[in-house]
Amino acid sequence: MGTHQQNSALENHGVIWLAGEASGDYIASLALDEVSKRFDGAPQYGVGGSRMREKGFHAWHDIRELSVRGYVEVIAHLPRLIRLRNDLVQRFAASSPRVFVGVDAPDFNLGIEQQLRRRGIPTVHYVSPSIWAWRPERIHQIRRSVDHMLLVFPFEQAIYRRAGIDATYVGHPLASVIPMEPDREAARRDYGLGEDSLPVVTVMPGSRLDEVKGCAPAFFGAVEKLLHRMGDMHVLIPAADEQARERIIFIAGQYARLAQRMIVRIGESHRMIEAADAVLVASGTATLEAALYKKPMVVGYSMPALTGVLMQKKGLVRHVSLPNILMGENVVPEFLQYYCRADQISWALEEALTNEAKKKELAERFSALHETLRADTASLVAEVLASRALRRW
Repeated sequence: MGTHQQNSALENHGVIWLAGEASGDYIASLALDEVSKRFDGAPQYGVGGSRMREKGFHAWHDIRELSVRGYVEVIAHLPRLIRLRNDLVQRFAASSPRVFVGVDAPDFNLGIEQQLRRRGIPTVHYVSPSIWAWRPERIHQIRRSVDHMLLVFPFEQAIYRRAGIDATYVGHPLASVIPMEPDREAARRDYGLGEDSLPVVTVMPGSRLDEVKGCAPAFFGAVEKLLHRMGDMHVLIPAADEQARERIIFIAGQYARLAQRMIVRIGESHRMIEAADAVLVASGTATLEAALYKKPMVVGYSMPALTGVLMQKKGLVRHVSLPNILMGENVVPEFLQYYCRADQISWALEEALTNEAKKKELAERFSALHETLRADTASLVAEVLASRALRRW
């Protein structure tokens, strides 16, 4: 990261992006090329991760600096996050951007958007907070902070229309990237499993380090039990970065059979899902990824008890995984908090692997869901950003 002067000289009058976690880094990266075309190669800078940097993005800070989950956990990091937010507001405003785009991470982004909007900078938020699931009062902060909301689910349009907030459904970016018909056999060959008839389970304990710490023991314990019952299988485990990979290997080392059968790779979550017969996944965007790959799955999530209680009190829907929320019913099993235990999860995972009728039903339903989420997302995003920038210049 260079000096403020170097950054401002290089990046004045560009497009600011602020992605707060791995999923945001990926979603933003898919739109950067199209936005660059619409803005005649204007610089794109701010906060992002490795995928955005691969597209030529100038990252002043890495997404890992914002990767804190839950109410209680944020408290310990609050002074640092406040200093970072204040610094970013000053630097972003000084660079006189054409438009600001906050990607997800509403707890951090909405406050920045509100301050920048007061200074006359157009603000766009990409991926609506789940106000339809919990914290509906957040719509008032969105109204104060956001000039335009980019929606990834079609049903959200009615919510924003009623609230009088400009919003555009742009499709879910993953639906255009993930193929309608996954090539499971080709993906298996990538991991040397092409001639092997053993089942393949992909285990995804989360993209953030504290998610891995919370979910991996129950997930890995479930797989260990399943290995004892079913005899043998292959286990693929994607890691978001080197830190997560090291933590995964350390925790998995406590489970003898798993440690012998697992393949751990950084940045290969999609290919590992594609190769799977079933997926064990932490609640979050990865559950939608598994659904778009038409995979049977088991969803789990565990966080510190106090945070879990607070989130449950604010919840409006019965489900937490995106496939269940989008379909309005318990399509895939969920094991949360106290129920995120190895034994229960192992039996559900065995069912996901062996129930052929259920597999077929899920594949059909997930294909229909996939169709509803497809659009020319990158072009739609770029079009909205360009129209907002024109209103200022």
